[in-house]
Amino acid sequence: VQLQASGGGLVQAGGSLRLSCEASGRTFSSYFMGWFRQAPGKEREFVAVSSRSGVNTLYADSVKGRFAISRDNAKNTVYLQMNSLKPEDTAVYYCASSQASFSRNDRNYEYWGQGTQVTVSS
Repeated sequence: VQLQASGGGLVQAGGSLRLSCEASGRTFSSYFMGWFRQAPGKEREFVAVSSRSGVNTLYADSVKGRFAISRDNAKNTVYLQMNSLKPEDTAVYYCASSQASFSRNDRNYEYWGQGTQVTVSS
């Protein structure tokens, strides 16, 4: 599986961005899909994960109520809608896929996209 993330950019605090992650291959619907982020000087952290169907989702407490993960299996794409952005959301955002785990732990994800930069100015 190859993952291609896009949609990052520079936005003012309180603004919104929508990230996309398109996957290659015909088995996209068999993967749990997650978003992670890594800020400068910090460890990579979990943001959100979607079940294979998209019905079930899980969020980090820091983004709950502001971010929404969704997927379109027909388009092999997972999205992260980010609203009410804060400067502390500034990071490189990565999408990742897991064959077996609906998980917050990045060790459970086998494939990773290249990352897209999100910068939120105050």
